[in-house]
Amino acid sequence: LSLVYLTVLPDKIHTEVQLKNYGKFLEDYTSQLKAIEEALDDSIGDVWDFTLDPIALKLLPYEQSSLLELIKTENKVLNKVITVYAALCSEVKKLKYEAETKFYNGLLYYGEGGNIFELSCFVTRCFEVVVNVVYQLAALYNSNKGATKIIESSGVHFQTVYEHLGELLVVLITLDEIMENHATFRDHWKMYKRLLKSVHHNPSKFGIPEEKLKPFEKLLLKLEGQLLDSMIFQACVEQRFDYPGEGVSVSKNGAFAEEFAHNIRTIFANVESKLGEPAEIDQRDKYAGVCGLFVLHFHIFRTVDKRLYKSLLDVCKKVPAVTLTANIIWFPDTFLINKVPAAAKLVDKKSVQTIRSSRDVFLQQKAQTLTKDVQSYYVFVTSWMMKMEAILSKEQRTDKLSDDLSNRCNVFVQGILYAYSISTIIKTTMNMHMSMQRPMTKTSVKALCRLMELLKAIEHTFHRRSLVVADSVSHITQQLQSQALSSISTAKKRVISDKKYSEQRLDVLSALVLAENTLNGPSTRERRLVVSLALSVGTQMKTFKDEELLPLQLVLKKLDLISELRERVKVQCDCSFLYWHRAIFPIYLDDVYDNAVDAISLNVLLPVVFLCCVPSMLYAKHMESCEQLLDSYDKEIMGVFTEHLLDKLCKEIEKDLRLSVHTHLKLDDRNPFKVGMKDLAHFFSLKPIRFFNRFIDIKAYVTHYLDKTFYNLTTVALHDWATYSEMRNLATQRYGLVMTEAHLPSQTLEQGLDVLEIMRNIHVFVSRYLYNLNNQIFIEKTSNNKHLNTINIRHIANSIRTHGTGIMNTTVNFTYQFLRKKFYIFSQFMYDEHIKSRLIKDIRFFRETKDQSDQKYPFERAEKFNRGIRKLGITPDGQSYLDQFRQLISQIGNAMGYVRMIRSGGLHCCSSAIRFVPDLEDIVNFEELVKEEGLSKETQRAASLLDCVLSDLTSNSAEGTEYFKMLVGVFAQEFRSVKNMHLRNFYMIVPPLTVNFVEHSINCKEKLNKKNKNGAAFTDDGFAMGVAYILKLLDQYQEFDSLHWFQAVREKYMKEMNAVVKEQNVQATNQDEKLMQTMNLTQKRLDIYLQEFELLYFSLSSARIFFRADKTAAEETQEKKDRDGYYSLVIYIKK
Repeated sequence: LSLVYLTVLPDKIHTEVQLKNYGKFLEDYTSQLKAIEEALDDSIGDVWDFTLDPIALKLLPYEQSSLLELIKTENKVLNKVITVYAALCSEVKKLKYEAETKFYNGLLYYGEGGNIFELSCFVTRCFEVVVNVVYQLAALYNSNKGATKIIESSGVHFQTVYEHLGELLVVLITLDEIMENHATFRDHWKMYKRLLKSVHHNPSKFGIPEEKLKPFEKLLLKLEGQLLDSMIFQACVEQRFDYPGEGVSVSKNGAFAEEFAHNIRTIFANVESKLGEPAEIDQRDKYAGVCGLFVLHFHIFRTVDKRLYKSLLDVCKKVPAVTLTANIIWFPDTFLINKVPAAAKLVDKKSVQTIRSSRDVFLQQKAQTLTKDVQSYYVFVTSWMMKMEAILSKEQRTDKLSDDLSNRCNVFVQGILYAYSISTIIKTTMNMHMSMQRPMTKTSVKALCRLMELLKAIEHTFHRRSLVVADSVSHITQQLQSQALSSISTAKKRVISDKKYSEQRLDVLSALVLAENTLNGPSTRERRLVVSLALSVGTQMKTFKDEELLPLQLVLKKLDLISELRERVKVQCDCSFLYWHRAIFPIYLDDVYDNAVDAISLNVLLPVVFLCCVPSMLYAKHMESCEQLLDSYDKEIMGVFTEHLLDKLCKEIEKDLRLSVHTHLKLDDRNPFKVGMKDLAHFFSLKPIRFFNRFIDIKAYVTHYLDKTFYNLTTVALHDWATYSEMRNLATQRYGLVMTEAHLPSQTLEQGLDVLEIMRNIHVFVSRYLYNLNNQIFIEKTSNNKHLNTINIRHIANSIRTHGTGIMNTTVNFTYQFLRKKFYIFSQFMYDEHIKSRLIKDIRFFRETKDQSDQKYPFERAEKFNRGIRKLGITPDGQSYLDQFRQLISQIGNAMGYVRMIRSGGLHCCSSAIRFVPDLEDIVNFEELVKEEGLSKETQRAASLLDCVLSDLTSNSAEGTEYFKMLVGVFAQEFRSVKNMHLRNFYMIVPPLTVNFVEHSINCKEKLNKKNKNGAAFTDDGFAMGVAYILKLLDQYQEFDSLHWFQAVREKYMKEMNAVVKEQNVQATNQDEKLMQTMNLTQKRLDIYLQEFELLYFSLSSARIFFRADKTAAEETQEKKDRDGYYSLVIYIKK
């Protein structure tokens, strides 16, 4: 039963897993289908992606009628007055738009070239318009009793015209402030002037006619005086406004002066009541305009309204600064004190100081209240968004259409008000910190970024419901126009009912008719302007009751806002000023990374906020192309984004995966209740973020990083493949990352050290690698890595295939050069008096005692030699001269082993290449066959090359066996010469060397089982190879065999082992455990030593086969003579 249960349980688990996966697939597929449906569907509530916005809705109505066609009444004089003022106001709007789009941005993004001269023309035009507006207003309000009145103006106040004049003055103030704050531009202007002086000294060098230089210098001086001295506004208000010949007085016109002052007071009263209030919308801009008008009034009439001046200054306590554009901040108190010095003297210094200190107080208070502001506005904006969704999703009922439209209008206006308030907080705080050079806390930066998110949330809400908003706007404007018309109609009836005739009453009636006619049409800017001007005339003589006038003004204000709804939202939610506050971006990203729950905000800020400045950057003129500026901005922002978010995210994910996989190592305390927990998976649920011309897919970026890292690290350490495979699976389970399988094998396929590299550093190779005779493999002695490198025949064959078979001969040549140097050291050691005398003594001893010792060299003698050498001295690392001599022989043997491997690798490579040739003994000549067929020369050339290749491969596969013979032949004659007689003693040093080698070998093998494996090894057949090679060179195989050394060793150890066994048998009866343990250890040690000597004997016997140890030098010489005689006989018979 339990077996059945165990088989059922896994099946059940697999079923649940599959069902879960299938359910997840269905959810993903459903969401994909929904996304496709939303993209293709044309329902009214759906909208395209805000960051892409391929098609934009323009709701702003376009006026196709001219002002002359709009302003048509029976009252011709009134028509002319309204037309003049409407034309001037329209001109001001155009100039303002040109300044905002073209000149502000051109100057802010440096702005030089043709832009300066255009700016000069623009400023001149502004001056002319200011003079014209003042002159036209002075003409209407003429205090000269002899002059003819144009219309009765005693109760007429063209406040709109003064507001427009203020807007134009603000444009000039803004240009002054930009120039004042643009140090780079001013420095470059000075450099340009210095350059011009150089040109002046040598005009021919620059190819400029001398007569053109003076006019050009005058032009530069004019431009500098006009634009660069921050005196644009000052020059404007100091213009001459009186023209004696024109018949209209301006500065001496008392009625105009009073009217001017009245309008300033009225505008200021309206502005002051709303400043800092929730209903504030454009009052700060109007306040700047009022200040400009006040200065203009002072310069024209030379009178100061002290109360108004003080009131204007008092506002600075509430509004210490106004953002004019981008990062340009304007301090009204400084402006008023500098521009109206006569009034400034009347204000005590303490008041001025209090006003100035209010800036620091404002920043301190704002730093404390920003967090609360964020919380408050978060509630306001989210509730407003819910209202928007609710009211726009609700179906409109015919019986409640009016109330529904009113509600929609109020909600839209409320959205604009919230946007303005938030935008003002952000701009004022940031720009004041920058202008006053006050540091901003991280908390403030984070709060401001949250406010930006709310600002963009408002814009997104309008965009998301843009189709419904577009539909609603047209209905709301019609409703508002209807309400305004109803109010005007009531007033018009009241005027008509009064039968008293006067020109003033006629003007009022005409104005009301004009307002009515103009409102009967689309709500364009021009029509709204004409209505405003007409009502300036139409509201005199108490035409409207007080309870009627305020609602009418409110309706017209709403009409202004709703008609320009999209444009207003765009302006208030514009974050292009962030270009000058890019320093907050890293702090914002760090905060998002630390609070991964807020990752969704990246979809709001990055693509929208930091791309807001792109349209304004297109006006940059100081580069060949604005694309250069955009590219550098792109690289900067992308670099910050990568450094502060993407790279940190990649490293943190990798670290988390590593620690999770290696939990068994207990590296760190990962208890989430102690160290906290950060859910980075939120970043992977984000949609790809559009930034400039690319999409940043955080999930894909991290996946690619992990894939690349895991692949590269697996290739370096293939034994870790299982760990990285586990980390891949964990990344998929924990973060939903779809990882790419590495497809790397779980064993090595590397080429190993290259033959060329070994050849160049053969002295290093033979000392760092150990040779294994049977497997034909070299193994690294020690390594700092977890693995040891190996070199085998396959690696050598790969290298030969890479470099060609010619490298084999070069390698053998290098080995020959290396052996020469080593044999020189070998000869010096053998020539040493201490060594030579000991060896001669041992040889004499063996000859005298060999009969007594059964022709075997005594083991004790060799052991005594090995120990005696240590008395001659040892190296700092504890090695005797015999140890160093053994290493020298091992290195010589390693070199010979390498030559053998080269030979085997060459055979392996050649056999692989030639395996398709059927018979090596009978290879056809392809060149002859091609010639017989009469094929082209190219084919004949190819066939010839093929013949050469086949011949080369055949000869190489056969000649590989001769390398050992060559290396024996080249040294043998010298080794056996009379002058090297001291080398003849070598065979006698072999027994002590073997004893030394065995001790060293056992020591190395014992280290394999220790924690510190430094110096551990399990093979070193280079020694046996070296001994066999040197014995062959000296032709001393017979002399060495005469020692019967290995038989003596075997007998010695067998004798000792038998003695131990006997002792064990004796002690077994005594039951002495300690002694028995000692006996066992002794037996084990003797067994190990005997085994090592046996292994060395087998290795040496194998190595001797390579050098034909069965034949002496005399026998080889005789064999060679016999072979040469045989070949001569064969040739003779053939002849």
